[in-house]
Amino acid sequence: MSHRLRPIDWMRGIVMILMVTDHASEAFNASRPVTDSVMLDGWNQPLDTLQFLFRWLSHLCAPTFLFLAGTSLALSIERKKARGVTSKGINRDLLIRGLVILGAELVFINALWVANTLLLQVLYAIGLSMICMIALRHLSNRLLLCFSFFALTVGEWTSSGILSLPTEPLAAANALLFSGGSIQVDILGIDEIRSVYPLIPWCGMMAMGWALGRHLVDRKKSPSAMPLERVLARLGLLALVVFLATRWWNGFGNMSLIRLDNSIPQWLHVSKYPPSLSFTGLEIGIMLLVMAGLFRFDSNRESQPNRNNPILLFGQTAFFFYLAHIFMLEVAAYLTDIDKMGDLGHALTASVIVIVALYPMCIAFRHFKASRPRSLLRYF
Repeated sequence: MSHRLRPIDWMRGIVMILMVTDHASEAFNASRPVTDSVMLDGWNQPLDTLQFLFRWLSHLCAPTFLFLAGTSLALSIERKKARGVTSKGINRDLLIRGLVILGAELVFINALWVANTLLLQVLYAIGLSMICMIALRHLSNRLLLCFSFFALTVGEWTSSGILSLPTEPLAAANALLFSGGSIQVDILGIDEIRSVYPLIPWCGMMAMGWALGRHLVDRKKSPSAMPLERVLARLGLLALVVFLATRWWNGFGNMSLIRLDNSIPQWLHVSKYPPSLSFTGLEIGIMLLVMAGLFRFDSNRESQPNRNNPILLFGQTAFFFYLAHIFMLEVAAYLTDIDKMGDLGHALTASVIVIVALYPMCIAFRHFKASRPRSLLRYF
């Protein structure tokens, strides 16, 4: 197995581009809808189809980040084991990697957002999930998948009142770990912690990706008769069946964000905050089907792809790309005085400019990182 699987980098690159469009919309688009949680005002109001679909496209990003982070880590750890790295060394690497990502969220990203509010977003979920995998990686694939199912449904129990956490300390833990929400604090000038990406359900997505990474390793040791793209396609279709069943049922599995009618936007209007079972089935299903196509495309190639292919490049420099594009969009919105006062046209224009500007920056960063393989840059 090669050091990197190109289809994984391509998949990351695709969602990085989708992510830029949503964050550009967040920075510039006054009409950007954020209605994918019953905790948000207006979730049950009529949806502007164009605005909704523009945002909905980016829903693929966070599940893909967490899932493929698990897949890549499982592959990386197998390579380290083959080189004789000890379990203690692997745990230390996971801890440092998780702390670097968590630190980027707490220090860098939050410096660009709301004053006096600490936002715990996707890097919080990724960083802490990596740290959790220090223990979870010792579970079998079957137990990892059982944990994932628990993780993706426990928020449903707490939000619906089946599992009640009434006291203030437990309510804070519920917000951080299971359902998301706000916690009032008074720490170092911060008066609110807003948990946007509660840890447990997103950790469940990383655990699912870890199980896939192990499957890829096992295929290398003992190749399966079934082509990988067919395995991924079947898993993707199974995930979509979960989505269709829970969305049709319109009850448990939707995090109370039920369909108001049978229109396509209402079928797609699933809970991301926190992620419902229907959301997970839809996004992971789409991701696996796209991955199946990418693995098939890669296996049929007769030549190596251009290393500087933009999608491949962005997938290989995803962490740097994430930090850089957030900074560029926030600064641009502030300097142009269009901060949350424009439209989709402004968002699309900003997206194109940022993607074009990041292309040479990502090439330079990849080269700089490769020239310093033992530095902290290996965690970026």
